[in-house]
Amino acid sequence: MATIPLRALQLEITRLREENQTLKEELGLLRSSIRELRELQEIFGRMTPEMEVFSLLRDLLAAALAAVGAGDGSLLLLDEETGELVFAVVQGEAQERLQGYRLSPGEGIAGWVAANKETQIVADVHRDPHFSPRVDEAFEFHTRSLACLPLLHGERVLGVLEALNKNSDREFTDDDHDLLMLVANMAAEAIARAETMEG
Repeated sequence: MATIPLRALQLEITRLREENQTLKEELGLLRSSIRELRELQEIFGRMTPEMEVFSLLRDLLAAALAAVGAGDGSLLLLDEETGELVFAVVQGEAQERLQGYRLSPGEGIAGWVAANKETQIVADVHRDPHFSPRVDEAFEFHTRSLACLPLLHGERVLGVLEALNKNSDREFTDDDHDLLMLVANMAAEAIARAETMEG
């Protein structure tokens, strides 16, 4: 009879250890997110009309990816003459090779997001009917999951923001979406300001 409560106690201790480990990991992620949010705030504070827009966009994208724990990501800008999305700022594995690569109008999840002005968070891209494997195949990359948000200035689509392959095979969360939306808004504002200065 004494072995039953002892076994139950051992199971509870194991469960509590696992829960404690999970809480430690979540606390680490939260601390990292807070650091990255502080970095985003500093980047936004440095945003001046004279600042080189691509430098700002690179900093924004790097901080955003770190905050959500994504290994790769990009800002694709809309070429209004052709309707194509162009990889303008890229972070991660295919960074050097992907810069300047173009997606046809409406191609892939990014194309769908740009056309519909709606965010997509996809846990398994290979189950999504909008996913196009062309970029993965061309650059020997493996997209598993993504969060893709439109860059909007009013009703005008400037491009999209993509975060790919969240670390530790975790899924993108509502909190990730909120943070990425903030970054997408900041990026759209920076692009719109740069266009005003050029015009």
